[in-house]
Amino acid sequence: MKTNQNESPFGEVIYAYTRKQALADGFQVEVSKTAQEAGIRFPVFITRTAFDAYVTVPPNVSGQDEAGRLWDVVWMLRFAIRKAAQGQSRLPFALYVRNDNRAPRLVKLVAMCGALDIDDPQPSITIMLPDED
Repeated sequence: MKTNQNESPFGEVIYAYTRKQALADGFQVEVSKTAQEAGIRFPVFITRTAFDAYVTVPPNVSGQDEAGRLWDVVWMLRFAIRKAAQGQSRLPFALYVRNDNRAPRLVKLVAMCGALDIDDPQPSITIMLPDED
């Protein structure tokens, strides 16, 4: 049996949800500009769940703004990247976030390195909650 060398060993793709679709649907947010300012060279995205939990300022919380909270996330990601073992594609990191008018609490996030999109193999980083895929 001969197979075409361009065929996937797993067969035809049945369904694929691209990053472009996730961005258009609002399931991911591109934060590359802020990440670049923090010294991260690759495109960076954050899931909507993580963005809403730790970047969006909850109602009635004083002394917080979205830009500052996003900066804290990408800045701590930058330090985690610098400390990471070579070849590591899943990188846990943590930071303190204040989601009420009391003391900040330690929250955990995960950054995954992978292809930018299904048709674009350049590296990119996606920030998410630890239980997200």
